[in-house]
Amino acid sequence: MNRFSDFFTQRLKRGLVRRFNNLKIASVAREVARTEPEPTGAPVVFFKASTGIDDLSWNSGFHLLVSWALRLKGIPVVYFACNSGMSKCVLGTNRDNPHQEMPCRSCVYQSGTLYKNVQTFEGSNVESSSVNWFDYQRDEILADALSSLSVPELMTFAWKDIPLGELCLPGLRWILRIHHLDDDESTRYLLREYVLSAWNVAQRFSDFFDQTQPRAVVVFNGQFFPEATARFVAQKRGIRVVTHEVGLQPATAYFTEGEATAYPIHIPDDFELNDKQNAKLDAYLAKRFQGDFTMAGIKFWADMKGLDESFLQMASGFKQIVPIFTNVIFDTSQPHANTVFEDMFEWLDLVLEVIKSHPETLFVIRAHPDELRVRKSSRETVQGWVASRGVDKEANVIFVSPQEALSSYELIAKSKFVMIYNSTIGLESSIMGAPVLCAGKARYTQYPTVFFPQSADAYREKLEKFLIEDIEVPADFNRNARRFLYYQLFRTSLPFGDFLEPSVRTTQARLKTFELDELLVSDAVKAIIDGVLNDGDFLLDE
Repeated sequence: MNRFSDFFTQRLKRGLVRRFNNLKIASVAREVARTEPEPTGAPVVFFKASTGIDDLSWNSGFHLLVSWALRLKGIPVVYFACNSGMSKCVLGTNRDNPHQEMPCRSCVYQSGTLYKNVQTFEGSNVESSSVNWFDYQRDEILADALSSLSVPELMTFAWKDIPLGELCLPGLRWILRIHHLDDDESTRYLLREYVLSAWNVAQRFSDFFDQTQPRAVVVFNGQFFPEATARFVAQKRGIRVVTHEVGLQPATAYFTEGEATAYPIHIPDDFELNDKQNAKLDAYLAKRFQGDFTMAGIKFWADMKGLDESFLQMASGFKQIVPIFTNVIFDTSQPHANTVFEDMFEWLDLVLEVIKSHPETLFVIRAHPDELRVRKSSRETVQGWVASRGVDKEANVIFVSPQEALSSYELIAKSKFVMIYNSTIGLESSIMGAPVLCAGKARYTQYPTVFFPQSADAYREKLEKFLIEDIEVPADFNRNARRFLYYQLFRTSLPFGDFLEPSVRTTQARLKTFELDELLVSDAVKAIIDGVLNDGDFLLDE
């Protein structure tokens, strides 16, 4: 009974907080509309259809605050907003019931709250900030062309020089929480509807472009098909596109002209951490190694525990320990991750072959805790792979499930080397001085930080060599890892804590009380405005 009571209490609380938050947003939006000067110049377009349906997500908050700041600076802003403009969208999809009606009513209402007191866009001359609501018009010729295609054919489908299937694939894999898509009618139906919806976005966005001639476009993420399609259309026309994601620190954003999920960072060759910067980074790492950190509002390691006596006793019977850190499949399914292997499970299959030929080594396979996150649990999991391959029957394997709060850092300290796909822990392992063998493209592999063979054969060769020979780690790995992490934490993570705070659900945000002048003098906002308008680097000054 208490469980049901808590559920309804939390639901009521979320509803009340959401209503209060929306009232506050509407109030500030009115003040922005009243205060903004007469705009001049070409507009900046903002589009986010894949971050939040009926509440303020962190990225929706970043989107809104930056657009307000631009308007207060006299820059015209035009919001490209969905008014039931897709037959199926990523966030509205019910993976257990693909035909379920989209939650358009609540979503459009929420968007209307965000864009309160902004006039509806009309005509071809942008004389003030406005919102362009796009609806859905189904293309029956395209629908007929898609009707008989299989999932593999839909994945590579292009229409009038737009790779619609490719643009829709990351979002479909993300919402289904699976990489290997079944060629069944439910999956075909969803992918067809995504393609049709992406084509509608492409047409509406192209028309919108013809009318507005924007100087730049700002979109969330750039991976899900609505924003990915808009990004493709804009870049094809030579228009600069900025994407954004949550930053590495709490209540921070990351903005870039590249792909936000790939985290492109330019670090000057001559940049070296000074004593103060090293101390700042070490203080962060000390907390991280104790499990005291959050990612996108989620705290995974609230009860991190060390290696117990039974583990240490078992490990003593082996020559060496090698941990294998996996990731969640919907993160590794991003297009830029799989450059060596087709996917994470292909890598694991190769690793299993090597495990069987090295009984002297204890391999510890660590599943990512996000695999079983409530409402976002994976359907294709490392736990499932272990069961299907009988990995737990191997005498030299320990499988650590997503629910176990084992200290990965203690494990790293006792290991000969570390194996990862593209997890952040690879960067931390390099900082700890451990050799790291990487299998997927990660944010940090743009710099020499880990061993990253560029083919499956080269990977196997390197793995076999690491198991039997001494490993010499280049000095630059540790240096570059520290430099990269410092930039991620303290230069690219733009703080919005003065304006946003966690809501009832920490993955959602709510607006704080602040004066509009505070928004314009924010270092984070100034860095973003400079990046959008002047091709700046979106970095905090030091």
